[in-house]
Amino acid sequence: MKNKPLTKKIISGIYKGKTLKLPSKDTTRSSKIIVLESFFNTIQFEIIDATFVEVFSGSGSIGLEALSRGAEKIIFMEQDHEALKVLQNNINLTNPQKCEIIRGDSFENITQVSKKLLHVKRDAYFYIDPPFSYREGMEDIYKKMIHLIENLPKEVVKLIVVEHMSSLKLDAKIGIFELQKCKKFGKTSLSYYKSPL
Repeated sequence: MKNKPLTKKIISGIYKGKTLKLPSKDTTRSSKIIVLESFFNTIQFEIIDATFVEVFSGSGSIGLEALSRGAEKIIFMEQDHEALKVLQNNINLTNPQKCEIIRGDSFENITQVSKKLLHVKRDAYFYIDPPFSYREGMEDIYKKMIHLIENLPKEVVKLIVVEHMSSLKLDAKIGIFELQKCKKFGKTSLSYYKSPL
């Protein structure tokens, strides 16, 4: 018997109830519904007409949830081939005109995204959910992620949200960005960073 494909529904907004496919668990790790709901409850009114960058997109479920709730432009960043196919199919269920996929290594491509945002004078919400470091080949993932955040120009950042293992304690400051709050959901936590005014 064939395995049933993994799916997730958009929770709220104009695409509420749309079923998104998820890549296999070997490829990416899907964010829990409770984590998603908490995050969007935090930024629900701010997200309208905003730019949203999902740095390790996988299925794109977080970026598409932002789109459904009124975000104007979504930039997805992903390098895995299977995930990219799933991501494109999921985008096609919503509004592809408002979505852009940056294919390849997010750590390398973040500079390109920052330059694009600087060029159009837009700041963005950055949702950063790297593969958890217990996966093979991912041991230094958080070190690279911290370097990525440190190098973001403050002009392009409205808010940075990091989804990470609760066992990882992130610093109160990463570069110029200061920790606003950290919410724990069992083994997963969300840390919110902003630049001081």
